[in-house]
Amino acid sequence: MGKDKLRRFAEITAFNNVVELEDGKILKGQWSEQHFKNNNPVILELGCGKGEYTVNLGRLFPQFNFIGIDYKGNRIWRGAKTALEEGFDNVAFLRIQIENLLDYFGENEISGIWITFPDPQPQISREKKRLTSPRFLEMYKYILKAQAPVHLKTDSDSLYLYTIQKVQEPGHTLQINTSDLYNSEFADEVLSIKTYYEKKYLATNKNINYLKFNFI
Repeated sequence: MGKDKLRRFAEITAFNNVVELEDGKILKGQWSEQHFKNNNPVILELGCGKGEYTVNLGRLFPQFNFIGIDYKGNRIWRGAKTALEEGFDNVAFLRIQIENLLDYFGENEISGIWITFPDPQPQISREKKRLTSPRFLEMYKYILKAQAPVHLKTDSDSLYLYTIQKVQEPGHTLQINTSDLYNSEFADEVLSIKTYYEKKYLATNKNINYLKFNFI
């Protein structure tokens, strides 16, 4: 690991807006009250990377609490540092493996989920690792409040089509879907937030897929 990555890993241990691994388990079911010290709804960004969506959502919606989740601390560092520098008390980051989500959040605790440019895991043998596979959808259903939305933005056409297939099965409601977000009617201020990777994809004229769904 490079010196810069090591420095960032060391720094986030002192950030009061970053919770790591076992420390997050004691907050299960109590993130608003115990971490954010309020009663506001909690929104998650899964695979948040540098945290661009988490930070910008926190800027746009101070009445909500936002948690960016990723395992790579050197990436989380950027978003966490920006949130601290700009004084966003409604933004936090959790460094865990996403497959352990149920160890950190209680039933009906979450008011929305954003999945922004996840690894599409295109190999058939890795379907269970896709963040919109049935395995993960069951986790989301457990932690989400009734009718709370799940948003997916992806450059992967295959993941987009796979997800549509899964959420068209009984138990889900597909609310919005488009295979070309920025040439659609849906590209509002929120959906126009761009991550580091999204900017790279757009520079190569790659279409951006978006869908929104919830659980019945």
